[in-house]
Formats: sequence, C-alpha cells, structure tokens
Amino acid sequence: MTAKQCYVFVLVISFLQTTLCVAQSASVLSTTTLKNYVTYFNSIDDEAVKNYVPNDQSFEWLSNNIPLFDCPDSTLQEVYYYRWWAFRKHLKETPEGYVFTEFITKVNHAGKYNAISSALGHHIYEGRWLHNPQYINDYISFWLYVDPKHVAQRFHGFSSWVDDAVYNRYLVNLDKPFIQKNLQALDADYRKWQQEKQLPSGLFWQFDVKDAMEESISGSRKEKNRRPSINSYMYGNAKALEAMAALAQNDTLQRRYQQQTTELKKLTLDSLWNDSAHFFEVRLEKGGFSNAREAIGFIPWYFNLPDDKPAYASQWDQLIDPTGFKAPWGITTAERRHPLFRTHGSGHGCEWDGPVWPFATTQTLKGLSNLLTRYTNQGRMNKSVFYDELLKYAHSHTMNGKIYLGEYQDDKTGEWLKGDNPRSKFYNHSGFADLIISDLVGLKPRADNVLEIHPLIPDRKWDWFCLDNVLYHGKMLTILYDKTGKHYGKGKGFIVFSDGKRVIKEKALTPVSVRSF
Repeated sequence: MTAKQCYVFVLVISFLQTTLCVAQSASVLSTTTLKNYVTYFNSIDDEAVKNYVPNDQSFEWLSNNIPLFDCPDSTLQEVYYYRWWAFRKHLKETPEGYVFTEFITKVNHAGKYNAISSALGHHIYEGRWLHNPQYINDYISFWLYVDPKHVAQRFHGFSSWVDDAVYNRYLVNLDKPFIQKNLQALDADYRKWQQEKQLPSGLFWQFDVKDAMEESISGSRKEKNRRPSINSYMYGNAKALEAMAALAQNDTLQRRYQQQTTELKKLTLDSLWNDSAHFFEVRLEKGGFSNAREAIGFIPWYFNLPDDKPAYASQWDQLIDPTGFKAPWGITTAERRHPLFRTHGSGHGCEWDGPVWPFATTQTLKGLSNLLTRYTNQGRMNKSVFYDELLKYAHSHTMNGKIYLGEYQDDKTGEWLKGDNPRSKFYNHSGFADLIISDLVGLKPRADNVLEIHPLIPDRKWDWFCLDNVLYHGKMLTILYDKTGKHYGKGKGFIVFSDGKRVIKEKALTPVSVRSF
C-alpha cells in the first residue's frame, strides 16, 4: 500500500469513527479527522521555520481553537484544514504580543517581527473564528500601538480595510470593551489616511504597489490614480467606524462617519463606475478611465457599497466569461481579453496584470457571496457559480502532487510563478476558512441576538455536511445538513444546535434565522 493509499484509508477510518461517536456527545464531529490531516501535513513538511506553535504541537493548538468541518468534497475539506494548519505556522509570540506574519521567512520590506500589513484584513477575518481571542487582539494592537513607535513605520505601507475587519470580528465575539478601548486609535488612523491619500474631491488615491497589487494594467508607482480598491476599503472602514462609534455611544464620531460613508459611496459610484464598460475601473490622475476591467472592480461588493441595481449587478457577468475573468485555474486579476493581459514582466515578478492571486480570489468570492445574500439584482450569478469558483480555488492548492499554498499562479496551467521559493511557502496573503464558514455554510455574524445562516451550497449538491465547534456570541454552534438523517444521527434536514440545544430544524437547506438562540 502506498503512502497516499494509507492516508486515504486512515481518513476513511476516521470518518467512520466520527459517525459512530455522534450519538455519544452534544457535538457531532470528533477531532480524529483533524488529527489525521495534521499528521499528513506534518509528514510532508521540512519545517524550515518554527514559530509559536511548531508542527508537533499543531494538533493540540488547532483542536483548541478552530471550528471542525465535514463535507462530501474531500478537496474542500482537506484545504480547509490545511489553511488552518498553515495559518498557525505564521503565529509569532513577541515581547510585544502575538503577531501573524505574511511570509514564513524574513523579507526586507517587512517591519518588526517580519510583520506586513497588506493582508491584515484577511488575517482578521480568518482569525475571528479562533477560540482564543488573544492572538488577534494582540495583532490588532501591534499595528495600532507598537508599529507607530518604530522609526520606519509599516502600517500604512499598504492599503487596509482594518476597521471593517475589526468590526466584523466584533460581530463574532461581541467583545464591546475591545471596541471601546481601541476606537480612538482606529479613528486617528482613519484620519491619517485622509491626510495622506484623500484628494480635494474626497476620493482616495493609491499606487498599485501600495495596494499590494504591483505591475497592474491600470497602476502606477508615480501617478495618484483613484482606485476602486482603496476607495472601497475606506468606505468599508468608515461604515465600520460609524457602527463602532454608535456602539461606544459617541454621537459626534458616529455622525462624522455617517457623513463620510454617504459622501464616499456617492463619489465612488459617480466617479469610478465606467458606464460604457459596465464596470468599476481605475480613474487615472491624467484623466479618464484606465479602460481595463480588473478584479479590483469587484471589491466594492466586499463592503456592500454598490446600489442594488441591475446595471451594477451586470458587472458580475464578466466573472463567467472566458474572455473576462474565467480561467482554467481560477479568477484572473485582469480581463483576459485586454491587450496588456500578462505583459508586465517575466511572469515571476509579482505581476497583477492577469495571473491568479489568492488575495484577490478571496476578495472576489466574498463580494460574490454578499451579492448573492444581500442583493436582489444578481445578474447571471447564482450559488453554483460561487461553489464552482470556490472549489477551483481549493483545487489550486497543489504543487508537484502535494498540497501547497504560494503567491500567485498562471491562469492556464496553475504553475506557481514564484516556484518553490522558500519565502512563498504557506503564503499568508489570503483567506479560505472564513469563506467556508461565513459564505459557503453561510453563518452571517450580526450585532443583535438573531442567528442568521444563508448557505451557498447549490441545491442537491450535498446530501450531508457539518460545521461544528463554532464559537459565536459566546455559544458553541453546530450547523449540519443530513438528507436522510442517518449520516450524523441527529435527524433529517437542516439542523442547528447552540450549546447542544437544537434551535433550528428545516427540511431543506435554506436561509434560516432564529432569535435568542
């Protein structure tokens, strides 16, 4: 029996053990499957870098911190656990608290402790599901209070949606004291962005390299172009600050950010929507649109910025167009029909002129999820499009027959264009687990006491799945669907438990909500 066959056999046994233990506990899934995945991941890793949680302690740490996931698609399940396993590798304990790194090895453009802010929003969204809040608490505090003390500050080295991420994490844990403690620092940081990047018109400008999207078709390292990316981020940040100010009962701050969100939304819709292209595009400093459809045009939906109108929703049709963004290996970062597609370098120098970047894929899928759950006008988008692109994203986690996560990929072949560069291994520059929890399964964090779940699993795609051990609003949730009731032994249909008590039961896999769960 080969090593791979042994691994598959172990997973089959673990599945049987998981199913058999169902009736013996309030929770549904055991950690056996997690343990077997961790054993496999450890076995193919040379562990050149060890941070706070080394491989030999990873199972225990993950068991104590992450939701468990079970589904019929082995790739989605394997990548879900792999991404948590890899995320853990980037956790560093420092004299000034915990931080998460982006690169596993030291890079010159990083700040203290090898910290980089470009994927901070992704890290917080992913890390909001960890059971121990200290890791993300410390990480946020590092950027707000520690980095500003450095001679060479790195926080504003890249555009950021930090305020939005902090608030959306609050929606998971309801840690109001943390918001109250950090509101003034977050407000001060937003005002610093206004001083640095806001034009007299009210829109924000950014170099593409400072968007973490260097060598793009529309970008520049010198011109102050107005980009959908940073303007969407600053809208999302202002919207979050408005909500956090209300939470802290700071009426003055709430009114200021309410005005900012209103103005920035109007400016973005009026100035960055190219009506002839039916797409949000970069507007150049020298005048006019860039005339390039790029994945950053999908970012406004990450923050629910566009109005719910057919004209805006029609942009998403480009996602399933092979001359648009649909490629064999994933969602491209620029439209494939553009004459400058894949022309900005050797293919090995961090180009954002078309290759597939997990960073952008995460943003686009989150935007698509919002379109499908928060909008009535959805163009040609549906749950199957979301599922197919998420599955394609999962399948992209491979190199030389082994599971792998790198920087960016060729859109046709899936080749990781940095190769097996040590810095690119376990590249922590995107999200995945959050897309499973909050988008595919559809747990929608809210500030009130309503539990809302809006699954994006296509109809009749799965006969069973389970998301277990989810710490939400201080309660432990189990979310499952069992068509026959025999797979998990908890009954037929769509069922949700809160602290072991059944709070939802529906025949079909459908959007549900319940108060006082």
